[in-house]
Amino acid sequence: MSLSTTDTNTNTRPESASENRPAVTFYEALRFWLQLGFISFGGPAGQIAIMHRELVEKRRWVSEKRFLHALNFCMVLPGPEAQQLATYLGWLMHRTRGGVVAGVLFVLPSLVLLIALSWVYMAFGQQPVVAGIFYGIKPAVAAIVLHALHRIASKSLGNPLAMPVPWAIAGMSFIAIWALELPFPLVVLSAMALGAVLARVAPARLMRGAGQVAKGGGTHSAALIDDDTPTPPHATFKMSRLVTVLVVGAVLWLLPMVALLSSFGWSGTLTQIGWFFTKAALLTFGGAYAVLPYVNQAAVEHYQWLSTAQMMDGLALGETTPGPLIIVVAFVGFVGGWAKQVFGPDALFLGAALAACVATWFTFLPSFIFILAGGPYVESTRGNLKLTAPLAAVTAAVVGVIANLALFFIAAVAFPAQTRQAFLTQPDWLALALVVAATFALWRLKWGVISVIAASAAIGLSLRLLGLA
Repeated sequence: MSLSTTDTNTNTRPESASENRPAVTFYEALRFWLQLGFISFGGPAGQIAIMHRELVEKRRWVSEKRFLHALNFCMVLPGPEAQQLATYLGWLMHRTRGGVVAGVLFVLPSLVLLIALSWVYMAFGQQPVVAGIFYGIKPAVAAIVLHALHRIASKSLGNPLAMPVPWAIAGMSFIAIWALELPFPLVVLSAMALGAVLARVAPARLMRGAGQVAKGGGTHSAALIDDDTPTPPHATFKMSRLVTVLVVGAVLWLLPMVALLSSFGWSGTLTQIGWFFTKAALLTFGGAYAVLPYVNQAAVEHYQWLSTAQMMDGLALGETTPGPLIIVVAFVGFVGGWAKQVFGPDALFLGAALAACVATWFTFLPSFIFILAGGPYVESTRGNLKLTAPLAAVTAAVVGVIANLALFFIAAVAFPAQTRQAFLTQPDWLALALVVAATFALWRLKWGVISVIAASAAIGLSLRLLGLA
């Protein structure tokens, strides 16, 4: 029984779950995913917070438990977890086309914008207007992440006095990443192992505090995809469907790779970009900050597509544009295509733009395959304690990761050097004041994300033009 209103099947939700409420149409969802692509600032934490606020709390399209169950799965996959979560939810509501549309629209606006900004960067250098806008947006990004930390922690960890175990896992995760600098995959695997142990010896100490939250004590109406909504037929596991997804995914990877090989050869810049970002997409876990060191080392030192300074500028562009932070790969591809003049000196933009698209295609294609192939299995694990408890422990660990990300962004705003030694220098008090103001607008004034970002960008631009920042 599909949840999409493009089908004629009856609604699968029980009568107690707002039976008269219309289901979400495909075009209504399409408008939301397009909007999300333009407002998804703040890196994965901010993007997950926006989706949670819009889909779980405001629109009630998805329940808390279904949202976190999907998030748990995305967090243990290589690749951009926020984009994968959007793909998963789009697929759950409107089949394969819903997942593809959600995932593509999550990336497409940021790709177009980043190509345009990369052209400005390479052709004209640093622009005062752009720099001023970025100066204001960065504090807003830090505030969005702080807001995300509060909302996700309060929803997923429960009461710290009644349920201390999830909070302890979150604290250990934060210490492991921030103080011990342990790799994110190790933190995730450790959390999963701990969750598997707790599932056997003390499941209640973890599960009630790790995502299985009631509907706000009656303050929320039932979600369209609610806790007890049956799995729709298109989301049930079928071996034939799995094989189809894998074959189509392999073809979508092979055809452009063969085209690049036949046109440019194995040593060609575009071919090497496609092959390298395929490896980066498959072999790196932990989100953008786990991928970036690998990308930086290869792109700067091995392939020499760009310099270290250019890589840092690209990261700043990625942090202050909507979409997943790993979209910085488009900047890397653009600069590499420009520097290597893949179409010659008379077609610099064309070659660079194609290189950016190649990098983006081979980076994000595996994410679609992971979700469309693994989603049915994940849906079948709902309610299975042996499988959901380890994933619930991952949710708790993710809270610690988000706390580390919040600290990272605040440090990047206050100390542009972004080093531990920077804490010994004088902070940018004006930027910190903007963080406080943006946080106040989100928390107390209940401003929307778009309003906060727009106001912060305007303030940053004004301060830069007045020579105050």
